[in-house]
Amino acid sequence: MSIEDNHDNRIIEPTESNGDSTLDQTLRPQNLDEYIGQNKIKDNLQIFMQAAKQRKEPIEHVLLYGAPGLGKTTLAHVIANEMGVNCRVTSGPAIEKAGDLAAILTNMGESDILFIDEIHRLNKVIEEILYPAMEDYALDIIIGKGPSARTLRIDLQKFTIIGATTKMSMLSAPLRDRFGSVYHLDFYDLEDIAKIINRSAGILNIQLHNEACGHIASRSRRTPRVANRLLKRVRDYAEVKADGNITPDISHSALTMLEVDKLGLDYVDRKILKVMLEKFSGGPVGLNSIAAATGEEMATVEDVYEPYLLQLGFIERTPRGRMVTDLGKKHLGLTATSKQSNLL
Repeated sequence: MSIEDNHDNRIIEPTESNGDSTLDQTLRPQNLDEYIGQNKIKDNLQIFMQAAKQRKEPIEHVLLYGAPGLGKTTLAHVIANEMGVNCRVTSGPAIEKAGDLAAILTNMGESDILFIDEIHRLNKVIEEILYPAMEDYALDIIIGKGPSARTLRIDLQKFTIIGATTKMSMLSAPLRDRFGSVYHLDFYDLEDIAKIINRSAGILNIQLHNEACGHIASRSRRTPRVANRLLKRVRDYAEVKADGNITPDISHSALTMLEVDKLGLDYVDRKILKVMLEKFSGGPVGLNSIAAATGEEMATVEDVYEPYLLQLGFIERTPRGRMVTDLGKKHLGLTATSKQSNLL
């Protein structure tokens, strides 16, 4: 089994996969009371939305940023439901031409919300057109070319843009400054993840033991999307191998079969740690060397695998390269090794 094959089917991958959209829509909370976790953001949004309702105005443009799978899209739909308006969904890469943006914005109703996922990937030309739309609720479109070209201004209904991004640093400063409220979604506490799993189990009519819920929560990487995906896979295992009830033994067996350990590391994560220890004595080792030894691209190692290992403190970045920490060695059940000791 190659790492690349694993990456295509990683159950603990926080980005959305083919089977997630239907599951997300089924389990998606509809209002702030149902939305679990991110309490500070919820408190701020409650006041923010209530004030807008009292003034009978649309809410200011909102920017949500954070790691994949933390609920940015869900929160956008919750805001729309709380405000009682429609929510149109698109993404940065999907808006290729000025006409695409014009078609979307001219069909927006009063106070409606336009949710733009991956907003950092908007074309720069589209961004320029979006600025007056966000500030003045107007579209400036150039008709024709050369000396005969003229500018046409189209007035728009007052609307709200909710942008979502996993890479805040890639968002241009002029666009970022046009958002009235910016919220950072952080990773969830295990207690909140357990509540999300129990809520999902109730919606899906799954009999879930409390201890089994703890097993799934501890392996979810503190990410709701991963937690729901694990619950789905464990449910499948329970239906095939048992009577459908998820007991502690069933959950343990299912998660062992999926090769997800108690901290949420899968075969790929452990492979990277082992490669760093066995081939490079634990480091320091360059990112390009890790990528070459594992058969992955540098960007994939850096953006997909490394963040969670850094979060756990299993590897660290140094001026000379990446190193496996004592915590990482301990997790693999290894002691500090080196090429010299191996030779001896």
